Amino acid sequence: LCRDNSDFFLELSAQKELIIMSPPGANTSRRNAIIIQRLGNWAEKDRTGVVFDCACHFDLPNGAIRSPDAAWVKREHWDAFRDKDKEEGFPICPEFVVELMSPSSRLKTVKKKMEEYIANGSQLGWLIDPYNKMVYVYRPSMPAETLENPTAVSGDPILPGFVFNVAEIW
Repeated sequence: LCRDNSDFFLELSAQKELIIMSPPGANTSRRNAIIIQRLGNWAEKDRTGVVFDCACHFDLPNGAIRSPDAAWVKREHWDAFRDKDKEEGFPICPEFVVELMSPSSRLKTVKKKMEEYIANGSQLGWLIDPYNKMVYVYRPSMPAETLENPTAVSGDPILPGFVFNVAEIW
């Protein structure tokens, strides 16, 4: 199915519903590249984890298959898997996830997705809405924090010292 529909991004809900998403436009892709680059630069210096883009799908504990726009997994979790297992869907929930709103995104749907990541083990999640200049920060056992037009967002304490200049993508 994926090979025959390479123009779409596919996910699977925990209820085994197929979710078909159109590819992002040029501006969303540009924004996501900036996020991935900044996270990757930090991770290269920090060396405690591995960064993934939206091409990686994670098999969550609840049975959903999700592909966050950006993700970070602790190196010890990455290293615990055999090389062969790393070539398929990755059976883990990332400690950190980013979802970036695109013109076709629905806020309510993406918020539920963020809640799902947290319920499945993510320790920090950012939902970035560049159209309304909002960032929603998700953490376990806490309500989502809404940041209106922030200049930067900190990854502390999960990503110590990582600060993303979110104003770059407004």
